[in-house]
Parts: sequence; C-alpha cells; structure tokens
Amino acid sequence: MPKHRIKIEFDDGQGGKYKISMEGKVSRDKVLKIIDMVETIEGKSEVNQSITLSKDTNFGRLYNLIEEKFTFGSFTSTDILEAYEDEYNTPIRLSVISTYLQRLTERGVLIRNRTNLGWSYRRAQLNLQR
Repeated sequence: MPKHRIKIEFDDGQGGKYKISMEGKVSRDKVLKIIDMVETIEGKSEVNQSITLSKDTNFGRLYNLIEEKFTFGSFTSTDILEAYEDEYNTPIRLSVISTYLQRLTERGVLIRNRTNLGWSYRRAQLNLQR
C-alpha cells in the first residue's frame, strides 16, 4: 500500500509562515479540517460584512436559533430541525433547513464539514446585526 504524504505551506500575510505535514493514512476529511484551520489562520473564514436578519421569517428564526442555542461546537441539520420545532412549535421540512444552512455557508456565516453521517456545521466568527 502506498504511503500518503501531504505538505501544506502558507503565510498569513502578516509575516507568519506555516508548514503542515501529514503522513500515513490521510483521509479527505482530515485534509478538509486542515484547510479549515488554514483559512481561519489566514482570516478567510471571518465575515467582514454585516448581515441583517428579520425574526419574522423562517430564515431569520433559523439563524436566531443558531446564534442562541448553537453558539459553540458543531451541529447538524437534524439538530436545527428539532430545536426549530421545539422553539416555534411549528413543523418545518428538513430540506428547508438544509437549504438555509447551505445559504448561510455560502455567505460565510457557517463552516460546513463532511462527516460519515452527513454534514456538520459550526459558526464562523461574525459581525451580525439584528
């Protein structure tokens, strides 16, 4: 079996230089985690724009839940679905939740990682206004 080697070198634009080496069984998931770390160090995952959300929309309510109940750590679309239905006492389809999470990921509000069971999300560092 061939031995995998991956070497990542980058600088943070402020004089810091970094080298990361991986050997052995290197999975796609591990590489994506390293890339997330690199983007955090480079500041690419930070959102410099302000996003205004209304609590009167499903999208606004969903983000409000993330902001209040999922501030730290990761979560799944199912976690959000359960919290949404508990909080607002109204059903919502999982496909709607997934679409909103994808939109928040595209805007840089969330960071998404692939896991064995599906997608896992976590908050990026933000500057949001309500």
